[in-house]
Amino acid sequence: MTDHRIALIPGDGIGAEVLPPAVAVLDRVGARHGVTFRYDEFDWSCTRYLAEGAMMPADGLDRIRHHDAILLGAVGWPGVPDHVSLWGLLIPIRRQFRQYVNLRPIRVFEGVPTPVLGAVPGMDFVVVRENVEGEYSEVGGRFNRGFPDEMAVQEAIFTRPGVTRILDYAFDLAATRRGHVTSATKSNGIVHTMPFWDELVVEAGARHPNVEWRQEHIDALVAKVVLDPSRFDVIVGSNLFGDILSDLAAAVAGSIGIAPAGNIDPSGEFPSMFEPVHGSAPDIAGQGVANPLGAIWSASMMLDHLGHPEAGAEVLAAVTAVLANSPVRTRDLGGTASTDEFTTAVLDTLPPPRT
Repeated sequence: MTDHRIALIPGDGIGAEVLPPAVAVLDRVGARHGVTFRYDEFDWSCTRYLAEGAMMPADGLDRIRHHDAILLGAVGWPGVPDHVSLWGLLIPIRRQFRQYVNLRPIRVFEGVPTPVLGAVPGMDFVVVRENVEGEYSEVGGRFNRGFPDEMAVQEAIFTRPGVTRILDYAFDLAATRRGHVTSATKSNGIVHTMPFWDELVVEAGARHPNVEWRQEHIDALVAKVVLDPSRFDVIVGSNLFGDILSDLAAAVAGSIGIAPAGNIDPSGEFPSMFEPVHGSAPDIAGQGVANPLGAIWSASMMLDHLGHPEAGAEVLAAVTAVLANSPVRTRDLGGTASTDEFTTAVLDTLPPPRT
């Protein structure tokens, strides 16, 4: 038996509703593959912030530093500004644990309608987003607050090690897939950081001669993702560009509600964190209608990361079969199934335990 210790952070809104389905799936598939999970749950959330003035305790990172992985539900709630909730929980975890890869797989499932004609069932690509520097740096500030000449300065930080490692990750990933990388840039308008990024893409391409690559300006790239998504294999982008592209691509695939994400430290020195990207959805929280697919798919990614790719593939295959072969759909996908009903369908579709 292999044992893993997992930190659970349900967070806010439907986060607390979609993590139990993910845990149920993990336990079911784990039993089949000789893998056990021990869970430690943490109440870090906007509710905690409103009660105690902080999203997590001062020693929060130390409490989860030695877990094998982190499974997050959602963060954000009305009354707490988004920059407070994100910079108080999600971003410190990403940065202190060196989770410099944000991995967003995009797939069109049979049975999930998409608004894009070119997004046919079976289409899949991956967005690799730089996750700890770039445009989302902490460098900058406000000046002359409250006066007519008030100003704000935000610095984008691109380092050679930071850009190089995310590019190498993207090229290495492409080598295991269809062998093509598309780099998102805007070097015709952003005069310093983007030409630097482009130069390092050329260097990465030279290190990976078996992978084809091209670069696309971000404004043209988003149009091509909508008009012809099947042309892409691996798209790599800076923190900002990758953030925008991954949500756009999830919508192209049919629903941002089904999209997973991995915040990954490839070195394994720190725990990586997996999360659905649908947010806390206050408008449907507590109604039992949230789609657990994003959380279940995130659990599948976590299994892959922990060294159990066969188990991860079985989870994704079960989700695929439910969508392709049954009418079970949650409300966001045009159906009437509850969170529990969709979860039960996935559990019933998973292979039986080995004897």
